[in-house]
Amino acid sequence: MAAPGENLRINGDRLWDSLIEMAEIGPGVAGGNNRQTLTDEDGVGRALFQKWCEAEGCEMGLDSMGNMFATRAGEDPDALPVYVGSHLDTQPTGGKYDGVLGVLSGLELVRTMNELGVKTKHPIVVTNWTNEEGTRYAPAMLSSGVFAGVLEEDWAKDRVDAEGKRFGDELKRIGWEGDEPVGTRKMHAMFELHIEQGPILEAEGKDIGVVTHGQGLSWTQVTIIGKDAHTGSTPMPLRKNAGLGMARVLEKVDEIALSHAPHAVGAAGHIEVFPNSRNVIPGRVVFTVDLRSPNLAVIEDMEARLAVEVEKICLGMGLTYELEKVGGFDPVTFDETCVAAVRNAAERLGYSHLNIISGAGHDACWINKVAPTAMIMCPCVDGLSHNEAEDISKEWATAGADVLMHAVLETAQIVS
Repeated sequence: MAAPGENLRINGDRLWDSLIEMAEIGPGVAGGNNRQTLTDEDGVGRALFQKWCEAEGCEMGLDSMGNMFATRAGEDPDALPVYVGSHLDTQPTGGKYDGVLGVLSGLELVRTMNELGVKTKHPIVVTNWTNEEGTRYAPAMLSSGVFAGVLEEDWAKDRVDAEGKRFGDELKRIGWEGDEPVGTRKMHAMFELHIEQGPILEAEGKDIGVVTHGQGLSWTQVTIIGKDAHTGSTPMPLRKNAGLGMARVLEKVDEIALSHAPHAVGAAGHIEVFPNSRNVIPGRVVFTVDLRSPNLAVIEDMEARLAVEVEKICLGMGLTYELEKVGGFDPVTFDETCVAAVRNAAERLGYSHLNIISGAGHDACWINKVAPTAMIMCPCVDGLSHNEAEDISKEWATAGADVLMHAVLETAQIVS
């Protein structure tokens, strides 16, 4: 495969302007974004993305899970496309770059190719995957999971949010349910650019993370049931405090993850306490324990130990409990040829780089099951993400998009 010339670069100012314009849709309360999946704001963001893609001559496809596919034609009608993209949905208190950088960098490489008259053998498809974040509808990477055949579409569309609204109903409501059967597209390869969401690249002073592996993930929803009672008049020995049970479980989660340091992590990010009143002892708590490691055996050990500790704690306190695995995937090894294309691109362009393991889940983790896939990461300030203070520099974004373009063009094969 012929490599693109090192003087071929994206327009960093144009990419940055696009990021800022998209961030105006669904603004947060503290400078970030709240553009959760299948909200009205998500619909507006999708419409802007489609407008931009069609202005570049791309044909927009839409499947039955709402995944968007903007195709730039290749010279060989029989060649499978090279896909590039990420997601436009955000956390409730999300930043302006998580996911969005990967989608709009794909758009930018198409803009650059059009500007310079670059043609490729393989078509290039810029993708926006629906509901990557998994905040409103669990699990994360829902639609790419259906595309990859690891989740059932009917099951996915029956997911409900905190208000009881079905995924399928909301997808129709905002007008982004397509007719194309999900998962029927075939790929030559896929590349995803993403901010690191961790501190390593910034700390090491590296421009590019060459993602070789992705951590496996396990989400277990824990429900602990005690008894609502008055906080002032219920004697301590007679209490069945579900909140205290949760606290003891979370202490064990920390202990379990630390026993596999440094390449394992664990915490609970989603916590609900009922009735959540100042003067009522919690009678029920629901929380999700997030366990991660690049080693499947470690994840399985942590899951098993969590179950043992929950049972021991609840039995000892007179509480009942339920455990439900609500999400997860095995550790990922990305395609060697695609990873090499990313590394070659960084070296050709003169960007410093570092092999890295992704600590977060991404759509590329599911797509890796059905097509050769790789990821590129750029630094983010203090490693902060899923926070409105999330920040990157224009230079980091430009470097990541340059490497993305070169890796995609090497794989899609330039013909002129």
